[in-house]
Amino acid sequence: IVFFSFLALVLKYYKRCPSNRVLVIYGKTGKGEAASCVAGGARLVTPLIQDYAWLSLEPMQIEIPLRGALSVENIRVNVPSVFTVAIGTTPEFMQNAAIRLLGLSFREIEKQASEIIFGQLRQVIASMQIEEINRDRDMFLTHIQNSLEPELRKIGLVLINVNITDITDESGYIEAIGQKAA
Repeated sequence: IVFFSFLALVLKYYKRCPSNRVLVIYGKTGKGEAASCVAGGARLVTPLIQDYAWLSLEPMQIEIPLRGALSVENIRVNVPSVFTVAIGTTPEFMQNAAIRLLGLSFREIEKQASEIIFGQLRQVIASMQIEEINRDRDMFLTHIQNSLEPELRKIGLVLINVNITDITDESGYIEAIGQKAA
C-alpha cells in the first residue's frame, strides 16, 4: 500500500511540459533563482515545497496604430504596424518571463508589450528623418529591432516579426517627395 501510494504521489507531481509551453516551478528551487523553468521537458514538483504554473509560447500579434509620431524634422508621421512577439526559450528569457509575466493573462502581457513597442517606435521615428524612414525601410526596421529587442528581453519576450503596413504624414511631405521623384 505504501509503495502504491508513493507511486501515485510521484505520478501526480511529475509534470511533463509540451513544446508550446514553459513549465515554471517556484518555491524552493535550490538554485538560488526565483523559479526553475523547463521548456519541452519534464520535472518532478516536490509537494508542499514547490508549486508550478504554465507560460504559453504562442506568438502574439500586436497591432500598433501609431499616429502623430514626431520625426527629426518635427513632422508628424503615421506608422501603423503589426509586431509579433513571444516568450523566449533561452534560460535568460524564460527566467525574466517567469519573474515578470507569470500569472498575467494573455491580454495583460499584450498590453505590457504594446506599451514598450509604442515607446520604442516613437523613439526610433524621432531619431530619423522622414526621407530615411520612407526610402530605406530595411534600415528603419533594423533601427526598430535594435531599439526594441533589449527592452522586450527585460520582460522575457522576443521579437519575431515586424510588419510596417504604411507610412504616411498629415502634412503631405511623403507624397510631395513621391511627386518630385516622379
